[in-house]
Amino acid sequence: MKNSPAEIARRILAESIELRQHSFDSIPMWIAGYRLIHSALKWGKKILLCGNGGSAADCQHFAAELVVQLRKEKKRKAQPAMALSTDTSILTAAGNDLGFEKIFARQVEALGQRGDVLVAISTSGTSANVVEAARAARKQKMKVVALTGKSGGKLAKLADCWVAVPSTDTQRVQEMHITILHFWGEVLEAGLSR
Repeated sequence: MKNSPAEIARRILAESIELRQHSFDSIPMWIAGYRLIHSALKWGKKILLCGNGGSAADCQHFAAELVVQLRKEKKRKAQPAMALSTDTSILTAAGNDLGFEKIFARQVEALGQRGDVLVAISTSGTSANVVEAARAARKQKMKVVALTGKSGGKLAKLADCWVAVPSTDTQRVQEMHITILHFWGEVLEAGLSR
């Protein structure tokens, strides 16, 4: 039966497998992003993360893995990371007083310092509030690691490291973003637990 749940599941898995196979070429950029994040943490700097919707959830997920841990068997110190989508009072005040496009930029301005890293996640690369956060990070002399879909949009031009998933399908791009974040978590944990 066309469009049955089983057919939809097969299509989703087939699309995901195909995208993962096409993503092997981007592994050098995964590693470049890891190196920027690792260097910042090694020198006592912090990681700020921003994104909207599912990307905001991915930011919170990755921040939790840095602060707490990824694997229980790896013993390491907590790492300073913060998802900028979690403080509803700041988000609503900035959205009301400054406009939605400034909700992350204002926090970067307040919390970001030279040498910190902003991980900016936008499947399109055009989310105004994520782009503004990257601009604010550049002004603060922070490094910017951008996770986007294929085109990268305005965000790609603001990044020190741009990791592009070779797709324009939001769902598939988000699936790869969490894979990349888990890769970073694993290699960071291996390096930081020594």
